[in-house]
Amino acid sequence: MKTFSRKYPIGIQTFQKIQEEDFLYIDKTKLIYELANNGGYFFLSRPRRFGKSLLVSTFDALFSGKKELFEGLWIADKWNFSVKYQVLYIPFNAFDVRGNNLEEVLQQIVLKQAKDKDILLESNSHKSPFKSGTMLSELIQKLYEKTQQKVVVLIDEYDKPIIDFLEEIEKAEQNRDILKSFYGVLKPADPYLKFVFFTGISKFSKISIFSDLNNLQDISLHKKYGTIAGLTQTEIEENFSEQIVEIAVESEISVENLLLKIRQWYNGYTWDLKEKVYNPLSILRFIEGGGDFKNFWFETGTPTFLVKQLLKHHQFNFTNLEATEGQLNTFDLGDLEPVTLLFQTGYLTIKSFSKEDSLYFLDYPNKEVEWSLQQYLLEAFKHDSKEKALSLVVKMRNALQNRNIEQVVEILNSTFSALPYDLWQKENEQFYHAILHLTFKLLGTYIQSEVHTSRGRCDAFVHTDKYIYALEFKLDKSANDALQQIKDRGYLDGFRHLNKELIGIGINFSTKTKSVESWKIRTFNQ
Repeated sequence: MKTFSRKYPIGIQTFQKIQEEDFLYIDKTKLIYELANNGGYFFLSRPRRFGKSLLVSTFDALFSGKKELFEGLWIADKWNFSVKYQVLYIPFNAFDVRGNNLEEVLQQIVLKQAKDKDILLESNSHKSPFKSGTMLSELIQKLYEKTQQKVVVLIDEYDKPIIDFLEEIEKAEQNRDILKSFYGVLKPADPYLKFVFFTGISKFSKISIFSDLNNLQDISLHKKYGTIAGLTQTEIEENFSEQIVEIAVESEISVENLLLKIRQWYNGYTWDLKEKVYNPLSILRFIEGGGDFKNFWFETGTPTFLVKQLLKHHQFNFTNLEATEGQLNTFDLGDLEPVTLLFQTGYLTIKSFSKEDSLYFLDYPNKEVEWSLQQYLLEAFKHDSKEKALSLVVKMRNALQNRNIEQVVEILNSTFSALPYDLWQKENEQFYHAILHLTFKLLGTYIQSEVHTSRGRCDAFVHTDKYIYALEFKLDKSANDALQQIKDRGYLDGFRHLNKELIGIGINFSTKTKSVESWKIRTFNQ
């Protein structure tokens, strides 16, 4: 494969470094201009690795008047670079909070900013439990008085000191109170401020962390700024057209089919209900790696805490979930709702919105996220390793492709028999449904497999080259009942034109024996 001279900013979040060292930068300065030119207080929530830090770094360069970095970009001849503002830039990813007192960390951050700008802080000598906010307020006022220019405050990953402690709620709540005091001084400092911009993963309820900053505008779901982070389809095709053509040639598929597959794997996020965007990390790693479809974003952060929460709530089916705007926007430490966690961390995205009911409908954004999270969930529900969970699905695929129903039953039996006895007796029905659902959803990675849970639909359809299966599962009933349901409801009738063998399989599980008690098979071609 041809080696492109292009440099991709994988893991690089500093706008100045990207521009000076000639890395690829996809121009977002038109949207940046609209925010910066208006001024005000803004908050943007996006999942990890979505370009938030690069966005904040770009604001830093812009307000600092670094004109040379913007040559050739949309904003180059529209911004007044002769006016240089004092910028207080606080990237929480750069600071180690774990193992340190957050209040002391904040004080050191403000002192470092003051030293860099040659400002002496009198409030540093005061004794108070939350003096970092007082120090920040003094620094802002003195910078304004010194330069007669309003100050810009940029806070990246503002919620990291809380997110990092979600498994230690008491510590998370302590850090939340410290941050509330720290951020709360920004509203009284309004006469000295030009622009304030926060980024983070989660937005905590207004009654907590942002209660003193009620002039903060949340643009996370704003229709104008849906693509300010992430890459659009147009941006992908304009910036990677040569690479995509070469990958298509190497893969012996058409460019159109390759683009479709790329969209299925990495596109799908939307916050404005108008345009879908790609996770930048995934698409850059895909292009840089020469076109291998892998789980790039997912592997950068194992969702251990999230999976524990889903297991605790017995949640495993995330197709067409309903949520109010409050659920999407509010992160309550005292009541961590799984749907809120899934949306704000990027495992679900908005698919549609009902104006009549004021409800959002959520689903997986793409194949990368769906396939990966389902593997982790199957591992959690099976109390087994991810590799063994995936091996189970591969064996199931092979058995169905070979019409080996006996082996299908053996796989199911080995799956359920491996569950700890006490766990199965306590929560057998929830684990039974979860494991079946996740197994057949993961099967769809290899062959067409759909799991339906709405009333009147078959539990699972599986399409192979030769066969179409309708599988119906019962719990403590009978295989005959399951097979009869397939017949009575005509689950396979709509597939008679496909020239494939239509096979119905009825399976009954016993909660007492943790196994398939009986199974029946029938061909429905006639």
